[in-house]
Amino acid sequence: MLRRIFPTPTDDAPEETETTPSTGGGDSRTQEPDLATLPIAGITRRRMATLLGVVLAGWIIIVFARQVSEASAATGRAEAMIATNADRRAQVAGLERELEQIQQQTFVMQQARAYGLGTPHEIAFSLAAGAPPLDANAPGSASVRLGARSSGSPLEHWLALLFGPGS
Repeated sequence: MLRRIFPTPTDDAPEETETTPSTGGGDSRTQEPDLATLPIAGITRRRMATLLGVVLAGWIIIVFARQVSEASAATGRAEAMIATNADRRAQVAGLERELEQIQQQTFVMQQARAYGLGTPHEIAFSLAAGAPPLDANAPGSASVRLGARSSGSPLEHWLALLFGPGS
C-alpha cells in the first residue's frame, strides 16, 4: 500500500524572491504564521454554557431517578410490613385461642393425668415401651366401636349380642 505524504504548510507558501521586500532580512520559512488566520479550537462561552446545561440536566435526571427508586423501595417495604402485620395478627389470634384453651379446667385435668394426678376414682396406667400392639377386636378399638363397619350380617351381630360370640 502506498503512503501519501501530505505537504507541510510551508511547502505551499510562495517563495520570496529578490523583488519582494523582506521584513527581517532573513528566510521566509523561519517566519511564524499569522495567528489571526487560524481557527480557535478552544472552549467558548457558548460551549461552556451548553456543557454546564447538559451537566445540570443530567444531575436533575439522576436526582429524580433516585427519588423515584427510593419511593418504590418505600412502597415495597410498606407492602411487606402490611403482610407481616397480617401474619402477626393471625399468630396473636391463634395464641389467644390457645390461652383460652389451656385455662379451661378440662385441659388442666388432662395435663394433670399425664403426671399421674387424676381424680381419686381414676386408675392411672401406662403401656410399657416394648408392649405389643392391641388386637384389632380389642375393647375400644375402631373395629368394635358403635357405628363401625362390620364383616358379618346384622342377624349374626344380634345373635352374638344376645347369646355371646359363637365359636
